[in-house]
Amino acid sequence: MIREVVAQLWNRRAGYREGCRGLQLLSDFPELQHGATLPHCGRRHIQITHRFTTDWFTAYEEICMSITGKVVLVTGAGQGIGRGIALRLAHDGADIALVDLDQTKLDAVADEIRQIGRRATTFIADVSDRAQVHAAVEHAHSELSGFDVIVNNAGIALVGPISDATPEEVSKIWSVNVDGVLWGIQAAAAKFQALGQRGKIINASSIAGHDGFAMLGVYSATKFAVRALTQAAAKEYASDGITVNAYCPGVVGTDMWVTIDKRFAELTGAPEGATYEKFVGGIALGRAETPDDVAGFVSYLAGPDSDYMTGQAGLIDGGLVYR
Repeated sequence: MIREVVAQLWNRRAGYREGCRGLQLLSDFPELQHGATLPHCGRRHIQITHRFTTDWFTAYEEICMSITGKVVLVTGAGQGIGRGIALRLAHDGADIALVDLDQTKLDAVADEIRQIGRRATTFIADVSDRAQVHAAVEHAHSELSGFDVIVNNAGIALVGPISDATPEEVSKIWSVNVDGVLWGIQAAAAKFQALGQRGKIINASSIAGHDGFAMLGVYSATKFAVRALTQAAAKEYASDGITVNAYCPGVVGTDMWVTIDKRFAELTGAPEGATYEKFVGGIALGRAETPDDVAGFVSYLAGPDSDYMTGQAGLIDGGLVYR
C-alpha cells in the first residue's frame, strides 16, 4: 500500500527543480508496489513498472530524468530513421504515435513497440497537407491520452543538378521537407498551448542543412530552411515553455541513401555504391551512420536533459561536416 507524500523535492535537490516540476516523494519506497501510480511529474500520472530502491534520488532519476510516460508523435515512422527513432523512444519509456503513408509498415513498427511493452497508435497522413498533420496530433492526444513531443522526421530526397530542377520536383520536395515541418510545428505548438503545458518540437534537418552539396542543391535548400524554421520557432515559442531543436544526420544506411546512390550513378556514370562509399570514406569515425545513432540524439532532445537547449541543429554525422 502506498503511503502518500512526505517531502518536497525542491528542498533536497535544488539543481533539479525544473526537471521535475511538482514531483511529490512517497514516504516509504519499499512499500511501492508494481503497477502503482506515482503522482504527477510535470506531466500525467506515471505507472510504476519496477520496484524502486530505498534511495529517493534513485527513484527520482528513474522517473523524472527520462522520457518514461511521455507521448511522442513521429512522422515518417514506417521505415529508416523514423522507425529507429520510434523504437528507441519506446525502449526509453515513451508511448508512440506513428505517422506515415504506408499502413502495413506502420502496423509492423507498432507491433514492435507493443512487444517492448509500450503503447502505439498509427495514423495515415501526408505531411504536406496541413489539415492531415493537425489531425495526426489530435489523434495522438486522443488515443494515447497525452501529447508531449513531436518529431518531424518525414522527408524525401532529390538528386540532380540545379539546372535540371523542375517546378514539379521543387514543389514536391519543398512541400514534404519544409511544409511538413512547418505544419508539424504549428500543430504541436497549438496543442501544447491548448493543454497549458510545456512541450518539445524536434525537426529533421541534415548535414545538407549545414553545407550545400553539389547535385543535392534543392534538397540542401530544404534542410537549410528547416534550420531557419527551427531557430525562428524556438524564439517564438520560448515564452510558452516549448523548445524547438533539430537533428542533422549524415550518411545513414537506409533506403533513402540507396536511392541517392543510384541516382548519382545514373547521372555521373559511376558504379552503384561508389557515391555512398565516397561519402563514407570522408567520415572521421570511419563508418556509415545507423538509424540508432540518430535515435540516441533524438532521445536526448526529447528528454529533460535538453530542457535548457532550444533553436539548435545538432550534427550527428561521425565527423563529416564541421560547424
